[in-house]
Amino acid sequence: MTTIALCQIPVAPDPAANLKRVREALARAEGADLAIFPEATLTRYGRRITDLAEPLDGPFVSGVAEAAREHRVAVIAGVFEPGDGRVHNTAVAIDATGEVKAAYRKIHLFDSFGARESELVAPGSEPTVVELAGVRVGLITCYDIRFPELARALVDQGAELFAVIAAWGSGPLKEDHWITLVRARALENTMWTAAVGQAPNPAESSDGFGVGRSMLVDPLGVVRADLGTAPGVQVVELDPEATAAARTTLPCLEHRVLWVNRS
Repeated sequence: MTTIALCQIPVAPDPAANLKRVREALARAEGADLAIFPEATLTRYGRRITDLAEPLDGPFVSGVAEAAREHRVAVIAGVFEPGDGRVHNTAVAIDATGEVKAAYRKIHLFDSFGARESELVAPGSEPTVVELAGVRVGLITCYDIRFPELARALVDQGAELFAVIAAWGSGPLKEDHWITLVRARALENTMWTAAVGQAPNPAESSDGFGVGRSMLVDPLGVVRADLGTAPGVQVVELDPEATAAARTTLPCLEHRVLWVNRS
């Protein structure tokens, strides 16, 4: 069994306040092997991200790494890295010794529903799988969840778990989209999927980011845990035998047909 803490925290503009929330959440994640935090845990979305972006050896990631080492737990969290004019929206993966093991730069940018993430963020290009707490974790960030080909690329790289981090935007049917997409990526890949979003932050509600609904979904698409909308930390377990059983019953990965463009 692998034990995971779903850390659904509200995110403020101030990185120091967010680092304090990370530390508090890790203190509540007793017994977890891996703690997952939302996208943009460093600072709330907005034009400020270009000023507040930090390198991976900056104070925020260093503080998260120190807390990971203190609590002996691996951590995934969303940050912004400085770039050339624009920043990168990065999921950083830190092991239980505090070492940064991987940094996934979000590939699909949220230029939808009236938003223009690409004005501030430069896209990444490499699907990323990292081993944390003895599990090969495929990293997915927010809008990425709408693109099944990314999840399938992570499967092909040997992922055993999807970690989805988000600052999901609110709006008509948006929460339904989130739930449907997370369950679909789990089911079509017969993959445990841990999806963690920002909790709503009443002090910053005008921007619409953060609907909560962090969840753990099993390889047959069944929601095993759902945090609702309130801030919280829930410790859950992944059973690898459930993956094996699901893939025996539903061997869709074996039945794949790879189409070749013959034009």
